[in-house]
Amino acid sequence: MTSKPFSQPKDANNQPCKHPRVQIVSRDEDAEFVECLECREIFESSELRDMSIEESVDGEAQES
Repeated sequence: MTSKPFSQPKDANNQPCKHPRVQIVSRDEDAEFVECLECREIFESSELRDMSIEESVDGEAQES
């Protein structure tokens, strides 16, 4: 039996995924994990909030 290597999305090298669509895959007592429907990365939902905060701060800095 042979396995296929994991293939990256075509845009993976151009720019990082901003995870526009996610779904919850697991919940724990004090953690919730989500999967990006675009790049299939799984991460804690608090990380998604942190990413959006960083984007808004970076965007404001570039406008100045």
